[in-house]
Amino acid sequence: MPEPQKPAAKGDETAAAPAGGGERVPAEDQQLSQPSGVFVERPQSATATKGKDITFVAKVDSSNMAKKPTMKWVKGKWLDLGSKAGKHVQFKEVYDRNTKIYTYEMSIIKVVDGDAGGYRCEVTAKDKSDSCTFEVSVEAAAGEQQDNILEAFKRSGDAGEDAGELDFSALLKKREKKQKVVEEVEVDVFVILKDAKPCDYERIAFEYGITDLRGLLKRLKKMKKVEPKKSDAFLRKLDAAYSVDKGKKIHLSVEVADPNIPVRWLKNGQEIKPSAKYVFESVGNKRTLTINKCNQSDDAAYECVVGEEKSFTEVFVKEPPVTITKPLDDAHTVAGQKVEFEVEVSEEGANVKWMKDGVELNKETAGSRYRFKKDGKRHILIVNEATKDDIGTYHALTNGGESKAELEVEDKELEVLQSIADLTVKAAEQAVFKCEVSDENATGKWLKDGVEVQPSDRVKITHFGRTHKLMIDDVAPSDAGDYSFVPDGYALSLSAKLNFLEIKIAYVPREDPPKIHLDASGRGSDNTITVVAGNKLSLDVEITGEPAPTVCWRKGNQVVSEGEGRVRVESNKSLSSFIIEGAERGDEGLYSISVTNPAGEDTAELTVKIVDVPNPPENVRCTSVGEYSGTITWDPPAFDGGVPIKGYLMERRKVGSPRWTKLNFDVHESTTYEAKRMIEGVLYEMRVFTVNGVGVSQPSATSQPFMPIAPTGEPTRLTVDDVTDTTCALKWRPPEKIGAGGIDGYIIEYCKEGSDQWAQANEEPVGKNQYRVKGLPLGERMLFRVTAVNIAGRSPPATLSQAVTIREVVENPKIRVPRHLRSKLIARVGEKVNLVLPFQGKPRPVATWSKDGVLLEDKTVGTRTSDVDAILFIRSAERTHSGKYTLSVRVEDTLDSADLHIQVVEKPGPPVAVRVADVWGTNAALEWKPPKDDGNCEIIGYTVQKADMKTKDWFTVVEHNRRPGCTVSDLVMGNEYLFRVFSENICGLSVVPGISENTAVVTKTGLSHHRPPFKEMDVNCPPKFTAPLMDRSVVAGYSTAISCAVRGCPKPKITWMKNNMIIGEDPKFMMQNNQGVLTLSIRKPGAFDGGKYSCRAVNDLGEDAVECKLEVHVVQEKGAETKK
Repeated sequence: MPEPQKPAAKGDETAAAPAGGGERVPAEDQQLSQPSGVFVERPQSATATKGKDITFVAKVDSSNMAKKPTMKWVKGKWLDLGSKAGKHVQFKEVYDRNTKIYTYEMSIIKVVDGDAGGYRCEVTAKDKSDSCTFEVSVEAAAGEQQDNILEAFKRSGDAGEDAGELDFSALLKKREKKQKVVEEVEVDVFVILKDAKPCDYERIAFEYGITDLRGLLKRLKKMKKVEPKKSDAFLRKLDAAYSVDKGKKIHLSVEVADPNIPVRWLKNGQEIKPSAKYVFESVGNKRTLTINKCNQSDDAAYECVVGEEKSFTEVFVKEPPVTITKPLDDAHTVAGQKVEFEVEVSEEGANVKWMKDGVELNKETAGSRYRFKKDGKRHILIVNEATKDDIGTYHALTNGGESKAELEVEDKELEVLQSIADLTVKAAEQAVFKCEVSDENATGKWLKDGVEVQPSDRVKITHFGRTHKLMIDDVAPSDAGDYSFVPDGYALSLSAKLNFLEIKIAYVPREDPPKIHLDASGRGSDNTITVVAGNKLSLDVEITGEPAPTVCWRKGNQVVSEGEGRVRVESNKSLSSFIIEGAERGDEGLYSISVTNPAGEDTAELTVKIVDVPNPPENVRCTSVGEYSGTITWDPPAFDGGVPIKGYLMERRKVGSPRWTKLNFDVHESTTYEAKRMIEGVLYEMRVFTVNGVGVSQPSATSQPFMPIAPTGEPTRLTVDDVTDTTCALKWRPPEKIGAGGIDGYIIEYCKEGSDQWAQANEEPVGKNQYRVKGLPLGERMLFRVTAVNIAGRSPPATLSQAVTIREVVENPKIRVPRHLRSKLIARVGEKVNLVLPFQGKPRPVATWSKDGVLLEDKTVGTRTSDVDAILFIRSAERTHSGKYTLSVRVEDTLDSADLHIQVVEKPGPPVAVRVADVWGTNAALEWKPPKDDGNCEIIGYTVQKADMKTKDWFTVVEHNRRPGCTVSDLVMGNEYLFRVFSENICGLSVVPGISENTAVVTKTGLSHHRPPFKEMDVNCPPKFTAPLMDRSVVAGYSTAISCAVRGCPKPKITWMKNNMIIGEDPKFMMQNNQGVLTLSIRKPGAFDGGKYSCRAVNDLGEDAVECKLEVHVVQEKGAETKK
């Protein structure tokens, strides 16, 4: 056999690089291994060392495949290596779930010369397939001699296969080694030939380079004679394939011929050991492998090995569909914020595909903008620093469901909740500038006269939540100036002024009238102080006077105590502080301060106003819905917090979801809001917040759940079903478009022709698709329309195209007899009879029943009549109920009638006068008369039974006998027989048989049999071909044969001819005759062997001949051209 050139690198355990320039196996297709979308890595050609192991690897990408791919390893052109898996050839399969790549390995253990040749691996899937080829050449180990017996069957010389003579010198010189070498060959080629079909011998010989096929077959024949025939080890093998759901158990069972023989179980060629997962059972001849809690690793090929025999199967593990247990929620955010979409599925480790506006998001296409996170059953899509480009619809898809959500992104704005205020402080006091913004993460800088303020031991800068503070301890005159706070990233600046108050000591008279120095800066003209509820009010009032005046604070007529309490006064020589800890709404009011000393008194008044966040809105409700929207209305809050209401903020969520989605960032001033971009058929809830100058209220009570739905389409096919003098019956079909809200019912309206005043016929919606409008005026022409109603409102109406005149139409009576009642009705005694005859006619017809022309008055026969049909029923039929029943239907002077024929039957009585009329030989003739009672129907036959008077056991001898008599044959001589006869009708056999009046005695008589003389058959015939020769076309160098079949007596003489010339003892041709099958074998035909071949058969009675045409094609091999 041709050998490829050896590659530069060899490997005993792994595949080597492809050979460069080596010859290909002639049977292989001349194809190049080009890359494709199926193979990631292809097996490469290699040279193996005899006696060593070698492994070939193929990798397949299954990411775009609908089903698991199937790998097939083939040697040469036909030999499937999967059926040869065992100790010599082993296979392995590995699947990587992350990369979705299957890795297939084929290992040849202890390579022999017969493993050399061309190989092919084929991968097939549901919609894709691919294949690649590679070569394996075998070289001897260092110092090893070629002693394979196959070399003895090859030709000598260097000119190729067809040159030189057969060289048997190796066998003659090494006679002692011949047996040893043959034993080595039996391990490979002869074992293959023993298991192969005879039609494959020529292919196998060519594949392994054996040219002397005849000598090889002689040796194989001797081996088969010596080797005893093995019995089948299996009584029942494994099925071709098994399927099991993931997590379930599966049983693989076989039945073996020997109950004591051990078995081995293999998975992908590796032996399985008993464990908690794999349980072996052996009961009698049955062997069972149980696989518990199947998973994807159990999806493999399994074998049961008994001795040298194997049974193969494949187990497929089906994964249940992954469903979504917690859907996605809509998200509403501002630019720059992180957004997370979270979905929960039914299985851990399941694959979830994310899509945005129909485009798949994955690690390759998402970049740094999106991140994917898995936590058990939770799958999270993270959008980093959301922008306007991220607005859209996001989908999470599994193989068992999907969920979607909307993302809305608005521009980021910073809102000032509390600005900084001007301060006037004295020396050594503390100055605190404080502001509050809406973003907790916003940072900023403090500036003094345009220069950034740096923190120190005396100057402290703090940021806690939304509050930013600048604190200056021990204020000095140099600290006075303009201070401002500038947030980073926003075009915003908050400014205030720090005033330093110098204390001047002046000489005053000993008595100075008291004076209240009330600082009204930042307050209204009426000295009003506004305090946010919950905050602390500390008002320092400077008091002068000599001697020190007495200070008194009052709220109305009530004196404010000093030193203790939530509302208190703290005083010293020159300063009186009015303090309210945790201001409440009850602290609001008019306060007064009075100071007195011997020199006089002074008073001042101020108003304290407490402001707070407002109450939440009230009575939040949904007033209307659309297909993707809903309109929400609410009442203003009962308390506005003491300051005007700026507007409202709205949130919504899906019912059952804990997550609320903001609908607006800018306050909405109206008390009505239309929420959009909702999903039809999903229940939503809404809540509203009130916003004033102080802050945002608590959320309102959640609205009642509502569902965005649209009204249905109009009903279809509105028609008039019936009209009477005062009513009209209508029928219609449901709307073509119904939607998620379904249909609650239908409203029917009517009006007179030419009027537009529609009146509603039904108070409540009707659920059926028909309705009869009553109370209509006689003779008027009326119009009707029908409207479908659901939670979204009424649909467009379906209106009749023409007006209907309210007047009953006279219709002649007509009985419509069902097909099965047009012939005679046969019922058995005791059965129920229930007959329904529909009829029509207007006004309502009058129906009457009669039997055999007489008015029906039998109380055992019941009748019932409705507007459209008449019913005749009999609870238990009797034979007296048989007869002709007539139904008459009358409308005014018009009459219609129909007849029904009823026949009630039962089993017949026994035949009478049964007797044995005659007995002869082993036969007896019986006669009888028909039964007196035939069961009210025809007798269809008789059944005859016999009984030996000795045993009295009855046996049926004749069934369905039509005549009242029969002949019973095959009676036993010397016995006496008694007979009985049953009559039969359509109900069955009679209950009681008729017993014969006398018996039949079969007497013994002499019997003799005269055998006819034997006449020998003349089998002589002239030759005749029963199977002709067929034209053939063969390839030069490949042995072939032509066959035909002939018959003739005496045995004809066979002559083979080529081109009308007799073929003699030419060693190139071999002629065989096996039981009339004639075969001419031509060894390695050349171009000169083509022509017309004929076969002639001759004997004393004549001759016959057949012929065929043989064409020999010479193929110039590519390998031979290269050598030249």
